[in-house]
Amino acid sequence: MIFNSVTFLLFFVVVSLLYWGLPTKPRYWLLFISSLVFYAFWRWEYLSVLLLSAVVDYFVARGLQATPTQERKRRKRLLAISLTVNLGLLMYFKYLLFFTDNLNHLFETLGAATRLPYWDIILPFGISFYTFETISYTMDVYRGHMKAEKQFITYGLFVAFFPKLVAGPIQRAAELVEQLKKRPRFQWSFLSEGLKRMLQGLFLKVVFADNIAPFVDEGFAMDPASLGGIDVLTLAFLFGFQIYFDFAAYSHIALGAARVLGIEIPENFNFPYIATSMKEFWKRWHISLSSWIRDYLYLPLTGTQVLVSTGKGGIGQSLGNEPSQRRKNWALFATWAIMGFWHGANWTFIVWGIYHAVFILLERQLSPLRNRFPVLGRGWITWPLTLGVAMLSWIPFRAASLTDTFVMYAQLFTPSSLLVMNMRENTYLVTGLMLLAFLLSWFGAVKVGPRIQRAAAWSYPIQLAQYTIMMLMVFVFLRPINQFIYFQF
Repeated sequence: MIFNSVTFLLFFVVVSLLYWGLPTKPRYWLLFISSLVFYAFWRWEYLSVLLLSAVVDYFVARGLQATPTQERKRRKRLLAISLTVNLGLLMYFKYLLFFTDNLNHLFETLGAATRLPYWDIILPFGISFYTFETISYTMDVYRGHMKAEKQFITYGLFVAFFPKLVAGPIQRAAELVEQLKKRPRFQWSFLSEGLKRMLQGLFLKVVFADNIAPFVDEGFAMDPASLGGIDVLTLAFLFGFQIYFDFAAYSHIALGAARVLGIEIPENFNFPYIATSMKEFWKRWHISLSSWIRDYLYLPLTGTQVLVSTGKGGIGQSLGNEPSQRRKNWALFATWAIMGFWHGANWTFIVWGIYHAVFILLERQLSPLRNRFPVLGRGWITWPLTLGVAMLSWIPFRAASLTDTFVMYAQLFTPSSLLVMNMRENTYLVTGLMLLAFLLSWFGAVKVGPRIQRAAAWSYPIQLAQYTIMMLMVFVFLRPINQFIYFQF
């Protein structure tokens, strides 16, 4: 079931009405069963994968809770069971074909007759997201950051909760479980705030992301060698805006749907393209993933003891003892390579990850220079540089192959083709308008919005006009269902 569909709208209305009319315990079952139905609309047989992950981690966590901290071997064995099952499922469904294909290419290169068989595997929706959630739950219980949940229905609902099931935000159990246990009294603010967020998400999806998509598809379908440097930069910006509007749209709808039910989900985006460093960019982009990667991968790789797992974003922060610079740099590259591979079973995603590691490391190395010459840290210098670096990172994320990726990057450094413009004129115009729209939305939300809210007399009519226009535009631009980009991850 997809958020931008009539089916989901009807489903959500029915679930919401029943939810507010039921007592606490039946609410658990309503949301749990509804979440399974929501997922089963895609392929019901893949519910078994979701439930297997949830059941294993439920019992592993209960076992960890019952095992004294002194029995380290038993606790590590239990943790190993969780990691083996969850990462095993992820490796099978998401990466088996990648490794099979690469090994067969290696055998062919070496002249060996051996060939591994290809299996017909379908990637289950959301497996990367709910796998990370179940792993983080087990890790938090293992570290003593939270107690194991006694009721399976509560834990199962944490894993399967439909607003965030397919594409996040990636939740920590501590953020959601306690909210699910409470029975909030209905407030009209839940409905108004939630529906506003859902409308904002639909607006970003159908008005912006879906209308940018044809320009992006057309540009990346061209022969990379025929593109000029301006074309490559334009496509990088255009896809950067498409994936931002698309993924932010999903997050808005997820947060809004949860809010209608009286549940708060953490923000996943905070105007990332106004960041003045790549480290800050990842505090603003896909915040739930970057904080997960920090707490459960980067910090352990540095040898840092994680004193508390937080949901706040940003890769590169340290808690507890300070590791050596060499180990931090090694952990940085390993983390980003894995993070890229998490996004997709393709070498292009690993290149995308290494690209980020290189520029974050460069920022670290240049930090003393910025401290010595403060002018180098001014926003009017760092913002356009960060924006360019962030947008150009999307080339390997969207390109069809490593060859296309490197050819497109090479065009940026080829003087004879730097100013060549071979795409339709509208493509450059649309890119400029998207940049303007983003900056205006940031200015409106951060600078103008708070002032309007303080002027109570003007706040309501302005918001009414704003959301009426958004609703009309959603109806005008609504078209046959387009999936969200992050569904493929």
